[in-house]
Amino acid sequence: MEIIKNFNLKDKKPDIRYLKEMKKVVYDQEWFENASPDIELYYMYRGIKEDDNLRYDITIIPAKKLGKEFVKTKGHYHMGNFGEIYIVLKGKAIYLLQKRGEDNLTISDVYYIEAKKNEIAVIPPQYGHITINPSERDELIMANWVSKDCKSDYLPIEEARGACYFFTQDGWVKNKNYKVVPELYSQRPRKTLPADLNFLNG
Repeated sequence: MEIIKNFNLKDKKPDIRYLKEMKKVVYDQEWFENASPDIELYYMYRGIKEDDNLRYDITIIPAKKLGKEFVKTKGHYHMGNFGEIYIVLKGKAIYLLQKRGEDNLTISDVYYIEAKKNEIAVIPPQYGHITINPSERDELIMANWVSKDCKSDYLPIEEARGACYFFTQDGWVKNKNYKVVPELYSQRPRKTLPADLNFLNG
């Protein structure tokens, strides 16, 4: 498995995430009510390459603000025991990872990884995750390796109205809809891909 840096997206059609699909997870609901629902937030190019039942995707997240909050992905857990690998190809990313406790509103662990170009974030199995572009001017381009059998579950984060922390212009804000949220801490990104990739296959 490799990090693919030379790719041509001109002939590929992305899946587009629109603001209207993010209603339940946006922090600044007052801003949301007055914003156009058809704002394009990010672009997902799936299946750029396949290797041993793994899929290589590209996601482009332009610099935007969702009111007080920096633009982010919708956020999901994986159904099953699948992990994932993200690689920053351009810009900077913040990956927020959270692990459920006894129910969807109880979090047993939460941390973030701040990664820049050529750095890698590993998503362990059982961790829900969102990606944030913390820049007001630079787009984020990232790649990911994930199993072709992996399915995403968006409902738990939607029902909690977002991940357990929001990243805003004033810093991290705890989501009050959760019952239990530990203190947030950071982990460093990796410089190289993990040697053992079995966690990607569930």
